[in-house]
Amino acid sequence: MFSKLFKQRIFIILAVLGGLVAGLPMVVRSQSLPGLTIFGGPRTENQLNFRLDFGGKSSGWDRYRLRIPSKKMKLAVSQFAITYPTYYDGKFDIKNVEIVYKDKSLPIQEVRWDKDNFTLEIFPHEPVPAGGDVEIILSNVKNPDFGGMYYFNCQILTPGDAPLLRYLGTWVLAIE
Repeated sequence: MFSKLFKQRIFIILAVLGGLVAGLPMVVRSQSLPGLTIFGGPRTENQLNFRLDFGGKSSGWDRYRLRIPSKKMKLAVSQFAITYPTYYDGKFDIKNVEIVYKDKSLPIQEVRWDKDNFTLEIFPHEPVPAGGDVEIILSNVKNPDFGGMYYFNCQILTPGDAPLLRYLGTWVLAIE
């Protein structure tokens, strides 16, 4: 009834569709890595890992988990300054910011959102020690209205240091 050629085509179509369906979880998981930057962007050694807990949908609510590996934490930190691009129109909830050091939440003294200078400043109650993994968790973030690539730069201030921020790395966030 069906020709051999027709059966082969149906089999190929089903195989392709099966591969696409099986690949969907990988697309969702792609929000947990810096991603691939073809032209421009920070050098690979300066890219920091992150995770968007709710998929990074434009105009949606999300939780950003901005990670700093222990190899980057060579100095104690008395302030984190996160700068973001002028075209990022998302909104931060400064009352829902957390610093996690070696899987323990640290008390925060103050969080300032300087909208005019596109900076989020986080002051831990006590300096974050050197040598451990750090995760900055920004909860209740309203993602921008339009998708795109957003470079969030991390700078730090060390205790007793001259008041000049030191560049630590960049999170390359992709909002759909």
